[in-house]
Amino acid sequence: MHSENLERWSHGHHFHVSNATAERSTRAVMWITAVTMVIEIAAGWWFNSMALLADGWHMSSHALAIGLSAFAYATARRYATDARFAFGTWKIEILGGFASAIFLLSVAVMMVVGSLERMLDPQPIRYQEAIVVAVLGLAVNLVCALILGKAHHHGHDHNHGHAHGHDDAHGHEHHHDLNLKSAYLHVIADAATSVLAIVALVSGWVYGWSWLDPLMGIVGAVLVASWAKGLIVDTGRILLDREMDHPVVDEIRDVVETGADAGESRITDLHVWRVGKNVFACALTVVTHDLALDAERIRQQLSVHEEIVHATIEVHYCRDATPHEAATQ
Repeated sequence: MHSENLERWSHGHHFHVSNATAERSTRAVMWITAVTMVIEIAAGWWFNSMALLADGWHMSSHALAIGLSAFAYATARRYATDARFAFGTWKIEILGGFASAIFLLSVAVMMVVGSLERMLDPQPIRYQEAIVVAVLGLAVNLVCALILGKAHHHGHDHNHGHAHGHDDAHGHEHHHDLNLKSAYLHVIADAATSVLAIVALVSGWVYGWSWLDPLMGIVGAVLVASWAKGLIVDTGRILLDREMDHPVVDEIRDVVETGADAGESRITDLHVWRVGKNVFACALTVVTHDLALDAERIRQQLSVHEEIVHATIEVHYCRDATPHEAATQ
């Protein structure tokens, strides 16, 4: 049996630090949305108001999606040290964001269907009552947006010191908390549709433009769908490990193949994937003429990039391999 202490070669696989502020904020917004939903549905039933009932049921979809985001945070935190997750539980949060984006897209579809029905079969609108409902919904969503916005800035400031500018160069914003972003988009989408509804309802009340109400519904649906699409692309890219166009890939190649200690080395196989907001794991195969080059030395070379937190390295030596001149001095 091996008697040497193996701790230096062992390490955990918990690469992501959970955002406690975002989790608390998302949970608070979920409860605010749920309470508002219950009040609107109850008032709509009591006062026989379709406007209140419709807005209440519409808000239920957002409460469900935001609740999903809160659940994703809690689940990722609960299983953070579970050895069954090879690279930690961060992708549970990403999966929550992806599912929430699908919910957002379904809301946009329902908005289009409802608006088209109103265009084909116009119904009398209780303008004053509907305006009150829209203003109430807007106020609630602004409060929720403020809560989630503070959580977003807190998380961004916390992680700013670990960023290397790769995401800006890459054209993406993966250092953002996409699970929090999904909850935030639900709130902003609801607020945007409330604003459009208020404009349409006031115009219909004052000028008699009843056609503007369903038209604004379609405009709002297009806006919500575009946000949902962007979130689906961002979360889908991570879930599918599509990271080989990220600048960190070129940096790994530069360090191993052209660095000061690289020698005559070439990477023949390289895989890079994200295991946290701005941290990566990689697996690479190196072919070299330098007998002094081993996995530990390559790992030291890669250590200049803090975002590479896990590396699996395989080294093959050419038949005519010789000790590198620099390594023998």
